[in-house]
Amino acid sequence: MEFDVVVVGAGPAGLSAAIRVMQLAESEGRETTVCVVEKGSEVGAHILSGAVLEPRALEELFPDWRDRGAPLNTPVAGDTFYFYTSDKKAIKLPGFAIPKPTHNDGNYIVSMGNVCRWLAEQAEALGVEVYPGFSAAEVLFNEDGAVKGIATGEMGVGADGQHKDSYVPSMELHATYTLFAEGCRGHLGKQLIQHYGLDSDKDPQHYGIGIKEVWKIDPAKHQEGLVVHGIGWPLSESGSSGGAFLYHAENHEVYLGLIADLNYRNPYLSPFEEFQRWKTHPKTREVLEGGERIAYGARALAKGGKNSLPDMAFPGGVLIGCDAGTLNSVKIKGNHTAMKSGMLAAESVMAALQTDGAAPARLEDFSARINDSWLGKELHSSRNFSGFMHKFGTLLGAAMVWIDQNIFSGRLPFTLHDSIPDYACLDEAVQSKKIDYPKPDNKLTFDRLSSVFLSNTNHEEDQPCHLTLGDPSVPITVNLPKYAEPAQRYCPAGVYEIVEEAAGPRFQINAQNCVHCKTCDIKDPSQNINWVSPEGFGGPTYPNM
Repeated sequence: MEFDVVVVGAGPAGLSAAIRVMQLAESEGRETTVCVVEKGSEVGAHILSGAVLEPRALEELFPDWRDRGAPLNTPVAGDTFYFYTSDKKAIKLPGFAIPKPTHNDGNYIVSMGNVCRWLAEQAEALGVEVYPGFSAAEVLFNEDGAVKGIATGEMGVGADGQHKDSYVPSMELHATYTLFAEGCRGHLGKQLIQHYGLDSDKDPQHYGIGIKEVWKIDPAKHQEGLVVHGIGWPLSESGSSGGAFLYHAENHEVYLGLIADLNYRNPYLSPFEEFQRWKTHPKTREVLEGGERIAYGARALAKGGKNSLPDMAFPGGVLIGCDAGTLNSVKIKGNHTAMKSGMLAAESVMAALQTDGAAPARLEDFSARINDSWLGKELHSSRNFSGFMHKFGTLLGAAMVWIDQNIFSGRLPFTLHDSIPDYACLDEAVQSKKIDYPKPDNKLTFDRLSSVFLSNTNHEEDQPCHLTLGDPSVPITVNLPKYAEPAQRYCPAGVYEIVEEAAGPRFQINAQNCVHCKTCDIKDPSQNINWVSPEGFGGPTYPNM
């Protein structure tokens, strides 16, 4: 199938790009075809975000978004920031002690899954073809080396590689330009960065793993519009960094979660268990007790910022949103920046399609559009965040960020680089303190498997495993003795297990449980795990994350 533009991923970046292409095509009277493929069973099924949305990009995309019924129903009514000093105590920080960009005046607490469902409706109304349930499995190239589109994954292939009765072949989608908007650590985006050397002069990308739950709480405890952030305990006990959030959304629901930076050193650390511990802190417990957990999910996020941002344009396409890493770490927000990157890509695409003769292979103006926009200025002003936090730790790093943002407005006369990739940060097990996590009480804290159940995760069982090992022996012969095989702890879905058998330990992959967070692809110290796309429709089905 031939299109002017193919977009991979129906998240905020991909849908904003598709919409903006069609808006410009309509204004210029140019017939343009746009296709969006999405591996989730429906638009929004794989979307997981905090989320407090800054509506700046949405205002530009649809100035009349309120009249169109966009699901931004909960304006932020208050900001609270805690420094958790221990498992019992916390200091409430005054407003002046918080970096200016983290304040949330004018923002909205939203379900980004529902926002993306609404964006998909707007896209389809403009003539965009949106195809959920189709995973983009392969990048296609022209003879000149430019990207010419993607191939969707085959359906109905058994675990043995043989075609089943339900076999459906892959489909090639060709385009003048292909926009990759797969989210953090997109498996095609990763290939493209390596293929074209897009990160050759950049810092390595840095990541966090975000684990989130949605609770229905006692109406008497609900404060609609309240935003709570915090740093410190429990991650501070292991010298790790990250933070927690709790947002009072509509319908007596709260969105809560913990983000653990994936540069942590102790191989015994479990981000999932750290999140469960955080819920037992009195400041969190008092909100949740008497409530009911109704949803769970996890997703990695790219937080390296401008210093880790690869070149986003290459012959035949661009990377946009978190596939490139446009999140603003100081604001702890990436949705508005993802949307803006998609809109700017659309403007470059339409300018190229309007040229006389054949459209140029590479969108040479895209980088300048990014740098000259408010997106480029945001990313530049927050460029030192990861360096401060990773080099100086939570307390001193946070103080440096405050100075950078509140006194210098992000214009310090130097750039702090962080050149150690997250997977290379683990200490060996013999040098590390084991962490004894308490058993779940099934009221406030829970285990992985009951949590995965709430994510509505499912995969066709008889299919090739999408969690591939470069060397199947590495988990047992290298990672187990050296790092106590951290995959069994950093995975938030219980995918990886060490099974003790008479013949010795065996590494087991429970691919059915995978919530597509990509943490294993990022943190595996041997870089032996490669996440590839499973059959379309597989993975979580988040209703309102």
